[in-house]
Amino acid sequence: MSSVRMPAVSGLFYTSDASVLKAEVEGFLSDATRRYNTELPFTPKALIVPHAGYIYSGIFAAAAYSSVASSATISRVVLLGPSHRVPLRGMALSSSDFFRTPLGDVTIDKRNYPPLMQLPGVTVDDQAHLHEHSLEVQIPFLQVVLGGIEILPVVVGLTPAHEVAALLAEVWGGDETLIVVSSDLSHYHSYDDAGRIDRDTGKDILSFSTQLHGEQACGCYSVNGLLFELKRRGLVARELVVANSGDTAGDHQRVVGYGAYAFG
Repeated sequence: MSSVRMPAVSGLFYTSDASVLKAEVEGFLSDATRRYNTELPFTPKALIVPHAGYIYSGIFAAAAYSSVASSATISRVVLLGPSHRVPLRGMALSSSDFFRTPLGDVTIDKRNYPPLMQLPGVTVDDQAHLHEHSLEVQIPFLQVVLGGIEILPVVVGLTPAHEVAALLAEVWGGDETLIVVSSDLSHYHSYDDAGRIDRDTGKDILSFSTQLHGEQACGCYSVNGLLFELKRRGLVARELVVANSGDTAGDHQRVVGYGAYAFG
């Protein structure tokens, strides 16, 4: 019998109404295309995308997804994000067969599970996925932009960059595979301080540093592993937007930073 990972933050981070959700995502994508330069001189192989509630970061997530909106080749997305709810060392796969959102069920690609389970730190841990929002909030965007894809969702805890990179190398694939790392940037600084911190973090990302820490990005372990593998393969980076919750629905006293980056 097939198993389904049910949505944990539908109705909280984004609407649970399917028609409204689709219209909101399409609106974010339209606005992002108009406001940001998402036409790139390369086809993105990987993205870094924020994962807050859509009223805060939806427009910035859309800036990343707009850069792959014209792709007709992507059929699988490797999706990495941090663990917010469960203390975790290593990387957690899901035993579920599908991830559900209001827009429907998305198949989990388990074809690489046997070799992945041989890698250091890789386990199957459904508790890490049960309430985690960092992966879930990306899926409606993927459903709208790319249609009938498969996903390989991985929750990443405390993990050395080279071990995350080893997982990515195993599932790298070809043009059919997109890698998405879900991460916000700084947390709970003033608007001006966050801007300074996040601009510096952006410089680290664009220089392929693998030494980001949690004060810079909550998904630092995934980001470091991605940058490790991207640098090894000689890919190039483009910053699409850096902003924070004070630019959308939040106040300016305690903001969360967001950045969208593409690599190809």
